[in-house]
Amino acid sequence: MASFAHDFPFDPAYGRTLDDLLRVPAPPAPEDFAAFWKARHDEARAVATAPVAGPAEEERDGVRLHGVTFTSVGGVRLGGWLALPVDGPAERGFVIGHGYGGRQGAGADVPLPLPRSAAILPCVRGMGSRGLLPGVPEDAAGHVLHGVGSRDTYVIGDCVADLWCAASALQELLPQLAGPGRLGYMGESFGGGLGALALPWDERFGAAQLTVPTFGNHPLRLSLPCAGSGEPVRAHHREHPTVAEVLRYFDAATAATLLELPTLVAAALFDPAVPPPGQFAVHNALPGHRELMVLRAGHFSYEGLAEEGGELAARRTRFFGAWL
Repeated sequence: MASFAHDFPFDPAYGRTLDDLLRVPAPPAPEDFAAFWKARHDEARAVATAPVAGPAEEERDGVRLHGVTFTSVGGVRLGGWLALPVDGPAERGFVIGHGYGGRQGAGADVPLPLPRSAAILPCVRGMGSRGLLPGVPEDAAGHVLHGVGSRDTYVIGDCVADLWCAASALQELLPQLAGPGRLGYMGESFGGGLGALALPWDERFGAAQLTVPTFGNHPLRLSLPCAGSGEPVRAHHREHPTVAEVLRYFDAATAATLLELPTLVAAALFDPAVPPPGQFAVHNALPGHRELMVLRAGHFSYEGLAEEGGELAARRTRFFGAWL
């Protein structure tokens, strides 16, 4: 198991070895799990996203970055960035999810994994800097509990729909990317968990990469202290134990049991924000082609982090090159 000097009041490796982590299962699905998500997907696919791309704001790493806005479920207008290749038309497309805290720009999501690619980098509802909404908390501790009293009002379901609508917006802006299996998905942490929930129902995606994905195995997560969004959920659960029934519908590992497209997972042995057992539960549940890169740590700075990040970037390029 991984070990680093730290000052957390708990063990971010949770006493698990790699062999232990590779045996963490997914919780069973509610009987109507698939019906619930298919209905949410149908609703999102019916949205007229009306995307608008603004002028180029930046050019680097082979792409021009434009501001973009689009409509999601509930008539909510969201923003983000659109990356278009500098030279020639886009031949591949990506939807790129972000971590908790949102995104201030394209950041490390550019360069894209493959040349001649386009991407939409949306800010999901409530998240900065282009997804802020009145009444939806921007901070992770408030956001992760927003509407959690019901599966129909929980903000995480709407954030998943925001990703589906972002895919629709990208394909409307670039019709050559329309059709089954034409898009790739990348998401880290919060974006990794949202991706696992979104992808089983959407034929437009051909491959995915999930890095340190959150929301895996909620029953286990509720027993593990952490420094991330899982901790306010644990506190809420102590006062409102019935929330566990709502969380069953938003379990990334449960959803992963139905995720058949090729998926690369980067999961960490040590992570104070997203407990590793939940990350590995997502990987372990995948029934189709899956690849695993074991990271020494997630959400934590350590010697060798840059080198490991470079190795993951190379793995990502090889993976999407083979499947998109």
